[in-house]
Amino acid sequence: MSPSAPPVGRWAHTWVSAPQAAEPDNMPPAPFTRDGVVLADATLRQTARATIGGDRLRLRFSNAFGGAVLPLTAVTVARPVDGRAGVGAVEPGSARPVTFHGRAGVVVPIGAQVVSDPLDFPVEPEANLTVTVHLADGQASGTVTSHPGSRTTSHLLAGDHVAADDLPGATTADHWYFLSGIEVWSGREASAVVTLGDSLTDGRGSTTNGNDRWPDRLSARLRAHPATADVAVLNQGIGGNQVLGEGLGPSALARLDRDVLALAGVAWLVLFEGVNDLGTADSTPDAQKRVADDLVAAYEQVLTRAHARGAAVCGATITPLGGSAQYDDPDGHREAARQAVNEWIRKGGRFDAVLDFDAAVRDPDEPRRLLPAYDEGDHLHLSPAGYQALADAVPLELFTRRP
Repeated sequence: MSPSAPPVGRWAHTWVSAPQAAEPDNMPPAPFTRDGVVLADATLRQTARATIGGDRLRLRFSNAFGGAVLPLTAVTVARPVDGRAGVGAVEPGSARPVTFHGRAGVVVPIGAQVVSDPLDFPVEPEANLTVTVHLADGQASGTVTSHPGSRTTSHLLAGDHVAADDLPGATTADHWYFLSGIEVWSGREASAVVTLGDSLTDGRGSTTNGNDRWPDRLSARLRAHPATADVAVLNQGIGGNQVLGEGLGPSALARLDRDVLALAGVAWLVLFEGVNDLGTADSTPDAQKRVADDLVAAYEQVLTRAHARGAAVCGATITPLGGSAQYDDPDGHREAARQAVNEWIRKGGRFDAVLDFDAAVRDPDEPRRLLPAYDEGDHLHLSPAGYQALADAVPLELFTRRP
C-alpha cells in the first residue's frame, strides 16, 4: 500500500436514536427548562450501548426538531463505571474531549445535524458509552430534539461538569436529548440492519437500563456468531409511531430517508410497524379495510425505496392486540384487518424475507392474544421474555448474505 493510500475500513453506525420532538411532559425537567430556554449552563450525561466495535468513534447530534440553534459548548465521551447503562459516574480518567473541526464546541443549525471529529477511543462490541454535554447558554427553544423512549437514565446537573468522574445530586430523566448516533471505524466489512418500528421496537415493557428490547437481544445473538459479528443493529423505533399517519414522531414513510436510507452500511431493514395505524383508525369494517389496503401500499413504497438503495427488506407480521383496552374492538374488525395485512406479508411475495413475529408471541390456544408469559400486562406490549422471543424468531443466516 502506498503512503498516500487511505486506511482500509469504513465508518459504520454502532448505535442510533430516532429523533423526534420532545412533548411537553418529556422536556428536560425543572429547573432545566425555564423561560423558553433548556439546559442553560447545564451538563447532560447520557449512556448508549454500542453494537459493533471499532478503534475510533465519532458522535452525531441532531437539531431536527429544535426551534432555535443548538449551541453545544463542550462534549466528552467516557466509559461508564462498571460498564453499566444509565449511571451518572464514569471510570476515572476515561473521559476524552470530543471536537468539531478542531473546536471544543459547535452550533447546530435549526433542522440540521453535526458529526464530530474522529476520536481515537476503542469501543468494544456491546459496550456502554457515556456522552456528556455542557450547554453554556442553553437552547432558546420551546421544542427540542429528543428520544423520550430511551429506557435509559440520563443525568442533568447545573454547571460545567463534562470532565467530572461523577455527578452527585444530579436530576435524572429517562430520555435522550440531542444525541442521535455513534459511529465507529471498522477495519472489517461492517454492515447494519435497521429495525424500523413503533413502541414494540422502541421497547415499551422492557427493563429500564436493562437493554433487553428485541433489537438488543438480536444484537447479542449476532455478536455470538463469527459470521454475523460485524453486523450492527440500529434501533429506529418510536413509541406511538405510525406507518402512514400522524402518530408520535414523523410517520415511517416520512422518516425513512433520514432514519434508514441515509445511514452508512445499511444492508437490511426490518419493517415491524402498523398496529398503531390499525388501532387509531375507526373500527368500522370499511375503515379497517381501507387502512389495511393503505398499509400494504405503504409497505410497497418502503420496499421500492429501500431496494433502490440496495437494502433488503424483512417484513415482520403485526403481533396480537386482543384484549387491549386501547385497540381491541368487540366486533373484531381490527383483528380481521390485522390478519389481512399479515396474510399479505407472509404470502405476498414482495419482502426479501418474512419474520413471523405474530406466530412467535401469540397464544396458540387464543391466537388473537399474546401468550401470557410474553404479555407486559396491557395485552399489546411485550415483556422482556416476549422481546427475547422476537429476537429468537429472526434467522441469523439472513445476515450472512449481503444483498
